[in-house]
Amino acid sequence: MSKTRDSYGGIQIGLHWLMALIIIAAWIVGQVMGDMHLSPTKFKVISYHKWAGITVLILAFLRVACRVGMGAPAEPASLPTWQRIAAAATHHLLYLLMFLIPLTGWLMSSAKGIPVVYFGVLPLPDFIAKDESLAHFFKETHEMLNNGLVVLLLAHVGAALKHHYIDRDDILTRMVPGLKRRT
Repeated sequence: MSKTRDSYGGIQIGLHWLMALIIIAAWIVGQVMGDMHLSPTKFKVISYHKWAGITVLILAFLRVACRVGMGAPAEPASLPTWQRIAAAATHHLLYLLMFLIPLTGWLMSSAKGIPVVYFGVLPLPDFIAKDESLAHFFKETHEMLNNGLVVLLLAHVGAALKHHYIDRDDILTRMVPGLKRRT
């Protein structure tokens, strides 16, 4: 759904950048905790990682609702069809990963028999019973999806910068308040 406006709304922009920060932080924490030795500190770091993941999952629902309700600015008429298709595919995959990555992490915790307790106060239900082979499967899936996310994010950022600095169009200015069009 497209609305006749030049940029995303403030809520959409805020959610975009908040989620970007949380996702990047969660990814970094995930990389760090993978190299940590088993200790009370590692368990705290794992909890922070889970809290970030559940927050991303909650915000993803809100973000989809905003996208459906508020739409998005129309693409520039000069945008080639292949770029429209690539942009739509990338955005759809990014949204999908915002759901799948936290869910596979949650499933991995359930399969390991380790509960997810949101912010240390709200115990979330286990989706599946403890099962080491499923835990391994969801761990591998979680890592693979995260690797795919990194590739998509690099493509997303690269495309936005290309549009701003090479094509000199308004694509990036729609999501970055105060950024002026490159002429």
